[in-house]
Amino acid sequence: MYSDADAYSLHVGYADEARRIGSRACRASRTSAVDRILDAAKRSGAGPDPPGYGFLAENAALARACRDAGLTFVGPPPEAIEAMGSKQSTRRAA
Repeated sequence: MYSDADAYSLHVGYADEARRIGSRACRASRTSAVDRILDAAKRSGAGPDPPGYGFLAENAALARACRDAGLTFVGPPPEAIEAMGSKQSTRRAA
């Protein structure tokens, strides 16, 4: 999956299959495109969804949506992402 900003990146070019999920504004396309990400994963027959790093890896909504859709999110459960979202909640969880 890639945004327009990544269209000519090496990882897109080397991929066996690539699906566009949004506009050039990568933060907007990745964090607000949970439905498009799930749709692309389902249409491609993807197995586990490795969110990479950054916006997707830290997105509890994506982790929850994957779980609810029966897809495997490679990463912590949404509850852990939410608990570690701020220093205060991290301290409480620890």
